[in-house]
Amino acid sequence: MAAADETYDVVVVGSGGGGLVGAYLAASRGLRTLVVEKTGLVGGTTAYSGAGLWFPGSAPIERAGVESGVADARTYLRHIIGDRSRESLQDAYLDAGVRLIDELEKCPRFGEFVYGPVPDYYAGAPGATAAGRTVFPQPLPVADLGTQISLLRRNIYQERWGIDEGPVLSGGRALIGRALSAFRQTRTGSVRVNTALERLIVADGRVVGLGVVSDGERTTIHARRGVILAAGGFERDAQLRAKHQPPLTGEWSNGAPGNTGDALRAGIAIGAATELLDEAWFVPGLVQPDGTTLFFCGTRGGFWVDGAGERFVNETAPYDQVGHEIMRRRAIPTHWVLDQRQLDRDSFGGPPDEPVDPRWFASGALKKADTLAELARLIDVPYDALSRTVQTYNGYAESGVDKEFHRGETPWDLMQQHIVGFPALPAQAYPSKPSEGWPNPLLPPLDTPPYYVATIVPADIGTKGGLKIDEHARVLREDGTPIAGLYAAGNTAAPMSGRVYPGAGTPIGSSLAFGYLAVLDIAGT
Repeated sequence: MAAADETYDVVVVGSGGGGLVGAYLAASRGLRTLVVEKTGLVGGTTAYSGAGLWFPGSAPIERAGVESGVADARTYLRHIIGDRSRESLQDAYLDAGVRLIDELEKCPRFGEFVYGPVPDYYAGAPGATAAGRTVFPQPLPVADLGTQISLLRRNIYQERWGIDEGPVLSGGRALIGRALSAFRQTRTGSVRVNTALERLIVADGRVVGLGVVSDGERTTIHARRGVILAAGGFERDAQLRAKHQPPLTGEWSNGAPGNTGDALRAGIAIGAATELLDEAWFVPGLVQPDGTTLFFCGTRGGFWVDGAGERFVNETAPYDQVGHEIMRRRAIPTHWVLDQRQLDRDSFGGPPDEPVDPRWFASGALKKADTLAELARLIDVPYDALSRTVQTYNGYAESGVDKEFHRGETPWDLMQQHIVGFPALPAQAYPSKPSEGWPNPLLPPLDTPPYYVATIVPADIGTKGGLKIDEHARVLREDGTPIAGLYAAGNTAAPMSGRVYPGAGTPIGSSLAFGYLAVLDIAGT
């Protein structure tokens, strides 16, 4: 018999958005709830994110007066996903998003969420909207968290380079801070860090607890009502990546360092079915001077070529689509070719009007050449092909029309005119400069030597495949029956969106929505 302090109603594995919000929702219903977190900090990959939540029809969108009904969103999902087996998950997600925001906004610790105009990623699809369907948490003063701030994972810029976020938390850290504060305020919830899931415990066909390693000691934790697996994906596990997503090994991932697939393995070990293990939320990753990669979007100048010296994608398209195309073409690495005009306008890795940090050149992350021929040799691509690519691209720049890849034509593309995704700084950290009057602001000509080249690789913000779930977030066996007492959300579960990325906030939105659905099922509400 487990000790009383090791028995809970609900145990949540993982402390990202879905884990912590789900834990709050359980605890606020009077369920004694424990969150176990493998690392020493809470927040997971959510802490790195902008915390967008793709929740069509939710209250913040309605308050903003934006037409974004659930019916149109359902039409959109049906069209772009095209997988009837996922339709019940889509319907559950759409319903949960509206109800979840209503419930969270009743809690002062969360406050009101706000609408942000980020266009849907598949422009022109039935039901798509240029206004978008994304909502965000409001910023949170660090002072409001008190000593709890020491538990929060820093954002990716702080973790890697010590860039200070200042006295106010934004994006993912704001969401995690609000969720942690709300969870602890319930008085029925607690968090245990440095506690890794090792196995799930099953009795009479039901998951009744888990075995963990907590601060180096093995122990057992019992769950009377249910276990929710919300521990992220397996993006940081070289073995699983090599098995399911070759040639990737995880070194280019922008996922949290603790995401090594522990929850996935534990589910598989007790007979859980899996789906889409070859998938990830792929993004272009710009190789940094320290060898890491940073999720990058907002390319406003230059172009990308493969090993043949040819363009192959709209470099400004939604990041998941670009990342998938890099993987499909096996354009590894991809070369970002730019010129002095681009550096003068947007700089590279630092504030505008300041010289490029010499570490970019010293490390080889950014290479410089006086001529295109020299640049072709630097990246080992055929000069004739690269020269033709430049000539064709400059023709498009002159006319303003990218006849091959249509860069600068969609609402998402047009948004990039106003965002500078600096390679080592958060987007919009500095104001962008004007476009100097060429016909298409996203197609400036490449005609001002010297020339430069940076390296793009297929990175991700987490793997996408995982345990198969139903519309209640219950984990399913291969025969389609649910494993009693076991639930999954976020990147531990295979997504409702299948192989596509509908709009900003789908990953975290899914994590929160299915964490909510799990709690509703556990609580019987």
